[in-house]
Amino acid sequence: MCAVLCTASHIRTGDRRRAADSGEQPWWGRLPVEWRDVVVVPLSFDLFREAELDAERVFGYDPDGEACYYAHRYVLREPRSDDGEEFYAAAAYAESVAAWRLRDQRWLIHRTVQPGQDCAGQSFYSFSESMPR
Repeated sequence: MCAVLCTASHIRTGDRRRAADSGEQPWWGRLPVEWRDVVVVPLSFDLFREAELDAERVFGYDPDGEACYYAHRYVLREPRSDDGEEFYAAAAYAESVAAWRLRDQRWLIHRTVQPGQDCAGQSFYSFSESMPR
């Protein structure tokens, strides 16, 4: 992920915004209900979108300005053709991550990986001592 986003120029789509103003999928959308009482709730968000790739990153911040939510998604595309004459960009690989900082400072991470346009994705949860990148 870093090789894709860190070397490209970022477009900031707005100043830090309140959760209600973000317009994005709610930060708790993939958070299991049983974990909602133990996460640090973000009050503001930064959203970064990549101009040339199908990619974005979101950071959520607590009242002290510390990151407590993180999400990214990207799709890598490759040219494909059904007839050898007309080509289109097909998804070759896609990844989506959402992570929440727990009150005990660990991170709960949900990752979905799809290895191709015609393949079913795999999703799983894990814990980490640090925020994913």
